[in-house]
Amino acid sequence: MIHFKKTIQALVLSLLAFSIGAFAASEVTVGYQGVLNPYKVAIADKTFAKKTGYKVNWRKFDSGGAVINAMASGDVHIAMAGSSPIAAGIANGLPIEIFWIVEDIAAAEALVVRDGSGIKSPQDLKGKKIGIPFVSTTHFHMLFALEQFGIKSRQVKLRNLQPPQIAAAWARGDIDAAFVWDPVLGKIKENGSVLITSGQLSSWGKATFDGMVVNKDFAAKNEKFMIAFTKVMDQSTRAYSQNPDKWNAKSSNARKVAKLAGGEASQVAGTLALYGFPTAAQQASSAWLGGGESGGVAQAIRFTAEFLKNGKKVDSVPKTFAQFVNSKFAAAAAK
Repeated sequence: MIHFKKTIQALVLSLLAFSIGAFAASEVTVGYQGVLNPYKVAIADKTFAKKTGYKVNWRKFDSGGAVINAMASGDVHIAMAGSSPIAAGIANGLPIEIFWIVEDIAAAEALVVRDGSGIKSPQDLKGKKIGIPFVSTTHFHMLFALEQFGIKSRQVKLRNLQPPQIAAAWARGDIDAAFVWDPVLGKIKENGSVLITSGQLSSWGKATFDGMVVNKDFAAKNEKFMIAFTKVMDQSTRAYSQNPDKWNAKSSNARKVAKLAGGEASQVAGTLALYGFPTAAQQASSAWLGGGESGGVAQAIRFTAEFLKNGKKVDSVPKTFAQFVNSKFAAAAAK
């Protein structure tokens, strides 16, 4: 965690000197993660390039922490990350803004305990080895869960593992529990049981989500692109929400999502059903991106940043968060 914080702070300095003009005006690099979600179909079909007119270079990352590091270096203009790594990046001075909510995580992330681990209740977590990707939404919720259970973080053995590493460690029996997302979540459920989900933890007052963030300078200089890009995101969301049956295991949609995410087509429908997918119109409202400082996203990021600061994962918290949330592209996409 300390390594991540120092890395971000160092990279932010280089980003401030980074010139977007070094790239072709019609070229953009976008980071994505191996999460099962609808917009993967638009990536596979090259819809983003067709609708925006830009050359879109897609880069895959294993976690939000890795994504934020890449954005800090200036290698990536737009990327998907969880609310926790986004909050950490903002707290560390990264000039980014959230412009789209990819998904409300709800029950799509969960703390699973391995069969035979001896964990039957939250108190049984003491002394156990738990795999989580540090600076991720699951890391944030793991710490929040321990706080609610009255367990000190030093009373458990948290292991910083990326999702593929979690799958391998689980198979070897090296960890007793893991807090992660699909496709790995589905695999470890095969010989494990869910202790608590992010949806349950969110209902206790600390919501998490996956969002799209963009370098502020790039967004300001490429507004037409940003609106077109956001429209594709909205169309992807509505394509699933309006007809989820077209995402079954035998569908081309499921195969495309699974291929890019690294999972199985049979997992896609079940996983998507665990998420919430707000439309552009909903996102432009105060429930999400709108509403300024009192908007849902601004408040969620504030809560997360303050939680990370209290846990000494970041050094400071900005006074205001509305400046890091941009609802205008979602509003334009909704028209």
